[in-house]
Amino acid sequence: MLKYIIIDDEPLAHEIIEEFCSMLPHLQLEKNCYNAIEAMQFLNENTVDFMFLDINMPKLRGLDFLKTLTKPPKTIITTAYKENALEGFELNVVDYILKPFSFDRLVKAVNKVSDSQTTKTIIKEISSTTDISTRFFVKGDKKHHQIDLNDLLYIEAYGNYTKLFLKDEMIVSHEKISHYENLLNNSNFLRVHKSFIVVIDKIKFIEGNRILINEHKIPIGQTYKSSINKLYGG
Repeated sequence: MLKYIIIDDEPLAHEIIEEFCSMLPHLQLEKNCYNAIEAMQFLNENTVDFMFLDINMPKLRGLDFLKTLTKPPKTIITTAYKENALEGFELNVVDYILKPFSFDRLVKAVNKVSDSQTTKTIIKEISSTTDISTRFFVKGDKKHHQIDLNDLLYIEAYGNYTKLFLKDEMIVSHEKISHYENLLNNSNFLRVHKSFIVVIDKIKFIEGNRILINEHKIPIGQTYKSSINKLYGG
């Protein structure tokens, strides 16, 4: 779990960042700070992994505040002004994102924090006589979900994250799809696209360049067609 704070004098900025971060289950908001002084007081008594920091704030500018910290958390600058980017990177900020920013752009910045942390989604295989355990654990939504492979339909890449689609729910994991390709390496799992792994016995039908699993339509990548053809002797 990565703990973070938001430092910005605009309430709307807090709302947007919070909403985006709530979609990433390995992040936990510790404090909303509306000026640098408030953040300074909080950080004197608490530790976080990273912070979203606005530059133009009353009383004390964001970058000036950053200079006062002897051991600052990893910092993602969020600002409407690009002219301070060089100064920001001289202060070793992790990323510098311009408002208004998209969810994808925020994910890219958070990934840079994640890459430097040792935190990983916890995957635990339970001993089994089969090629792979029929169950494993994945951390999502601040809980550890036990995944029964019998309920798994397919996996979709989501940037540096993945979505695990089950019969009744979808869980976001911050492991890359390649992790699951290595983990689920028995004969019932097949990579059909750079962004998709399917469970073979859940396929309803294959038509043209798509696979239907329940109501889900999954594309077939050009380079994976030969693997699909082998399923039905094509």
